[in-house]
Amino acid sequence: MTYHGTISNIIEEKKQQLIEISDQIWGFAETRYEEFHSAELLCTKLEEEGFQVQREVDGIKTAFIGSYGSGSPVIAILGEYDALFGLSQKSGVTVKEELASGGNGHGCGHNLLGVGSLAAAIAIRYYMEQNGLKGTVKYYGCPAEEGGGGKAFMARTGVFQDVDIAFTWHPWDENLAYNATMLATCQAYFKFKGKSSHASFNPHLGRSALDAVELMNVGANFLREHIIPEARLHYAITNTGGLAPNVVQAEAEVLYKLRAPKMHQVKEILERIYNVAEGAALMTGTEVEIQFDAASADLIPNITLGTLMHDQFTKIGAVSYTKEEFDFAEAIQATFSEEQKKVLRKSNRVLSDTINSYNKKPDFIAASTDVGDVSWLVPTGQVYVNTFAFGTLPHSWQLVAQGKSSIAHKGILLAGKVIAASAIEVMQNPELIQKAKDEHKEQLEGEVYKSLIPAETKPASVRLT
Repeated sequence: MTYHGTISNIIEEKKQQLIEISDQIWGFAETRYEEFHSAELLCTKLEEEGFQVQREVDGIKTAFIGSYGSGSPVIAILGEYDALFGLSQKSGVTVKEELASGGNGHGCGHNLLGVGSLAAAIAIRYYMEQNGLKGTVKYYGCPAEEGGGGKAFMARTGVFQDVDIAFTWHPWDENLAYNATMLATCQAYFKFKGKSSHASFNPHLGRSALDAVELMNVGANFLREHIIPEARLHYAITNTGGLAPNVVQAEAEVLYKLRAPKMHQVKEILERIYNVAEGAALMTGTEVEIQFDAASADLIPNITLGTLMHDQFTKIGAVSYTKEEFDFAEAIQATFSEEQKKVLRKSNRVLSDTINSYNKKPDFIAASTDVGDVSWLVPTGQVYVNTFAFGTLPHSWQLVAQGKSSIAHKGILLAGKVIAASAIEVMQNPELIQKAKDEHKEQLEGEVYKSLIPAETKPASVRLT
């Protein structure tokens, strides 16, 4: 039996336990840095499987590392388990229906992600024991990927410094080895403070913080023309100053998110946004307090590891689906917008039961992930695994509704097998590790990782006021 068969048997033996853990995390639906139940559930399972678990890594209460083995090579498996705000949705249905009013939901499938990585770590651990394979496997429990930059905070203080190779995956509507760059990003709060007064009787005595927010947004929108076209500016007004239009608002706040292909570009644009905020405060006679929130680096793909993972994916093969699963996927697709349905008509796809070809020339995706910070420090390989109907948009109610489906569960197991097989292959072939490291060094072109997060900024579940 090849190691593929051994890995598959180990994961299949743990199948029901893994599915139950994923479904529980789906139900917890805990958001950034508040994933207490989710993290503890994963920690407990790791300990049951013989891992040494370090909780509250780097002072982050929901970050942890589960380790098995000793010495080199050190293989990191990255897991996530945070949900998204305001995406509460019932599972297994094809209509938009909240599970809890105003609640949260796993709209990016991180309940699946964390458990698929867990499956990989467990399979590697038992394969190592059964075959006398030397080295260390570490499951990194990484909180707050959704806007909180959990891995970026962990990377900033050297948590990944002893790692040789890192692997991860993400739930998706296709099966493919990942080879793409992604955008660096950061976000910051701008809190304006003014002076309240009667908006009709003596408005001249007031200083409107809401005016400052609006002027800042106008200035930022004009700035769009004068930054690189690949950059993105997003904002959300998080405090409008109250519900009374007859009062000059004494405080207001806006949260900005910036993206650009490189970290230094994000930093440069952020400085210009700072100036826009100061100008808005000057125009309105208010004061502005700036609070940096989180950031993540651009993603550095590794062709050596991407090729390896594609090969392992091909050897293991995609999963098959039942008629009921195809019917459910089609029912989900029926809820899509007309624009989404146009894409479906062109592709004529319901589920991905094949492995897509691997493109050795990196693509570009206009999104961001804190996996980027890890990829600057160590060679990182990633796959996408089909867990929901083709065309399902991330961060949608449709994705949440599919998070406990048998389609999603099959994706967990497949992801675990592909990652475990890839890790075992590099552990048995040190020359692959060196090749990946040599490529990684070339990709960086002499640049040294420097976190976008200021030293004084701490991880926060909500903004500090």
